[in-house]
Amino acid sequence: MASHAAALLAISLLILWTSRAQGGANDAEDCCLSVNVRPIPANKVRSFRYLLIEDGCRVPAVVFTTLRGHHLCAPPDQPWVDRIIWRLKKISAKSKLS
Repeated sequence: MASHAAALLAISLLILWTSRAQGGANDAEDCCLSVNVRPIPANKVRSFRYLLIEDGCRVPAVVFTTLRGHHLCAPPDQPWVDRIIWRLKKISAKSKLS
């Protein structure tokens, strides 16, 4: 009986592990635990992406990637965050025209 319970536990853990491995953006390691409320210098940012509650994250955030490759979490509802996103989209549109 103990071996049956051990086998069932092993199968359950395997299913849980493989389903988490295929989770993609919903994994906890992809989510921000907190956000930086102080503005980030826009000229230090090269890209951004959204991490929202709908994606499985508890804290909605915009993740900015700096020129040095650091990831900084920012609140998506702040005006300074909108300005940085607008600037990045403008730069991207100009580079597509070239």
